[in-house]
Amino acid sequence: MTTTNHHPHLRVFTTGGTIASRRDAATGAVASAASGEELIGLVPELAELATIRVESFTAVNSWNMTPALMCDLAARLNQVLAQPEIAAAIVTHGTDTVEETAFLIDLMVASPKPMVFVVAMRNLSEASADGPRNLLDSARVALDPAAHGRGALLVCNESIHAARYVTKMNTVNPATFVSPDYGPVGGIGAGVVRFFHPPPPRQLFPTTTIDSEVLLIKVAAGADDREFHWAIDAGYRGIVIEGSGAGNSPAAVVPGIKAAIAAGLAVVLTSRCPFGFLAPVYGSGGAAGGGWDLQRLGVVFADHLPAQKARIKLMVALGLTRNIEEIRTLFAPPERHCR
Repeated sequence: MTTTNHHPHLRVFTTGGTIASRRDAATGAVASAASGEELIGLVPELAELATIRVESFTAVNSWNMTPALMCDLAARLNQVLAQPEIAAAIVTHGTDTVEETAFLIDLMVASPKPMVFVVAMRNLSEASADGPRNLLDSARVALDPAAHGRGALLVCNESIHAARYVTKMNTVNPATFVSPDYGPVGGIGAGVVRFFHPPPPRQLFPTTTIDSEVLLIKVAAGADDREFHWAIDAGYRGIVIEGSGAGNSPAAVVPGIKAAIAAGLAVVLTSRCPFGFLAPVYGSGGAAGGGWDLQRLGVVFADHLPAQKARIKLMVALGLTRNIEEIRTLFAPPERHCR
């Protein structure tokens, strides 16, 4: 536990990731190694900002983060942020799946208090490791009054992104995080936090459980429907299709989609395009498998969400309802879900 005599109070949850990783001198491999207390100790300026308590939630590289762990984190954040003395929460996380964890938290944690995810692209053994600076910036954001009511945020490389929009776009570059079509919601320069826009409408799901039996299927030219029939037989309760363009899928996949819907599975469609919104305009005749046809079959359109986030949202939605029309409403553009 790391504390100072100052207020306000911040709770820092550690989950592992590059921000807490070092290179093993004997093997050359990089893995999570630093404790939360050690991370805080690397940033003495934090003591000037807040009283900080560290809670070690887990220690995994983020490709090993699971929806069950995300759900447990949401429950813990709901508990902690309900405490009047806690001003905000910070979560250290790996970059590979942080957008999924942060998005689930955004959907399931009702508190208006700031929830800031912080990451690093360079481990602690590298020159110019970015974790300590990002951690300091995350505390500045968490304590800024304008962060209130914005849901989960991600801080990295002097930028602030909303969990709803952000995605990782580069494998190793520190400027990896982008919010397609929306852009960052703010930035940090010379220690000053600036938000560029007022808080957007926020969608909250009144559930404490999720259904993780959701399969993600990426379709490409020449794909067929065998995965869909396998998913039905395997007992999945939802499928997310990463289609192409404005929301289309090869005609050979359509029989599998029909079978999944007939079996009671929720089928959600998104696009492999990182920018733009779904538009179900193609269909019938020579355009079989187009979005117009798929929508009329009962496929739910994910609007702007990339496939990995659509999968998280469907897991949360299935924790709330199995009714397909209710799920369709939940996947409508978030602007229609003002709290």
